[in-house]
Amino acid sequence: MIKTFYLDNTLNSGKQHIVARVDELIKIDRTVKLKESSLKLDIPKTNVYEIVNDKLGYRKVSARWVPKMSDEHKRQRVEISQILLDRCQQESDETVDVGPGGDIVPGTSFLNTSSLEMKLSYT
Repeated sequence: MIKTFYLDNTLNSGKQHIVARVDELIKIDRTVKLKESSLKLDIPKTNVYEIVNDKLGYRKVSARWVPKMSDEHKRQRVEISQILLDRCQQESDETVDVGPGGDIVPGTSFLNTSSLEMKLSYT
């Protein structure tokens, strides 16, 4: 096998057909490795890494390539977390009696409801 070396790595990493081909390889098999993609496309592994991370916006999670979270998704996640945190703080302001051994004495807190009731009340 003949190795090909490039003096200018940006030469091949920006071509749209190569970017499309890398994207196609990932969509076919999300567990594909950079080295495998590099060998299939006959381009340096550093170029494949640049395409995958910078141009396509993927990152490796549990041995799979997944799209990075957008700023909008991150903002929504923070908002939802804040709503849930506020709800928990509001409900924890209710008095909860704790018996010996840390057991919760039945009362009005959401902590005393069954898991099914909790699921139904939050859906």
